[in-house]
Amino acid sequence: MRVRKAVFPAAGWGTRFLPATKAQPKEMLPLVDKPIIQYAVEEAVAAGIEQVIIVTSSQKRAIEDHFDLSFELERLLEDKGEIEKLRQVRHISDLAQIAYVRQKEQLGLGHAVLMAKDLIGHEPFAVLLPDDVLVAERPAIGQLIHVYQQTHSSVIAVSQVSEAETSRYGIVGTASAEDGEKGRLHRMTHIVEKPAPGTAPSTLAVIGRYVLTPKIFDKLEQTQRGAGGEIQLTDAIEALMEEQSVYAYEFEGVRYDAGTTMGWLKATVELALNRADLGAEFREHLKTLDL
Repeated sequence: MRVRKAVFPAAGWGTRFLPATKAQPKEMLPLVDKPIIQYAVEEAVAAGIEQVIIVTSSQKRAIEDHFDLSFELERLLEDKGEIEKLRQVRHISDLAQIAYVRQKEQLGLGHAVLMAKDLIGHEPFAVLLPDDVLVAERPAIGQLIHVYQQTHSSVIAVSQVSEAETSRYGIVGTASAEDGEKGRLHRMTHIVEKPAPGTAPSTLAVIGRYVLTPKIFDKLEQTQRGAGGEIQLTDAIEALMEEQSVYAYEFEGVRYDAGTTMGWLKATVELALNRADLGAEFREHLKTLDL
């Protein structure tokens, strides 16, 4: 069955970016001139996703407004003859069929994914965490969808990190690497949430891209609340591995953790430098700084 739907958990408080996120969602913070979440939605659409499901909270109305039509703004731009800006604005509302689900309590990533169960139904689906901005020649989620089409199993994006960084991520344990996908594909044996350095089963860290079979919903419903009273997606994936194969895939591309201040700064600078319309002038400006 084809992967047609994608879930975007976007209900968190964004406390790392206070006070900027006191009155606006962190997913709407700009990276150059687009909000963080738009990069992930465009990635999904480029990979063939037809329906986008954004899990929000009562504080996230700005996300809904961003992807909606704006008749007044479009009329203003049309009257002023600013056709390129009009095209950009219309592109946003035309990206995909978008649905919204409210997560009334912040009970973790697993709970956020579970909120989309009724809209997903009985088919495989993608999950994209907007904080992770992945730049690649092939859309990162598209790489995972390709692996799913080969294996018909859940697949999770991973990336190598240093041993000192393992306590910041979910870390996967794997069997021997599969022959396919240039050695990037691994069959998972277990997954550990934020293990202390020296105790991690590997240095393969879970990145915010998943393709999951609908069986994950059964496991999420059975998952007990863990630390902080949250339902962890990693716990449900661990349980899923008892019944189905789950794979880890080392995606091809560059990842920016835009959910941290430093990661957001790095993403802003590097994305700007790679822009054809901004890169050269911005690079010259950086050369003038006393660094």
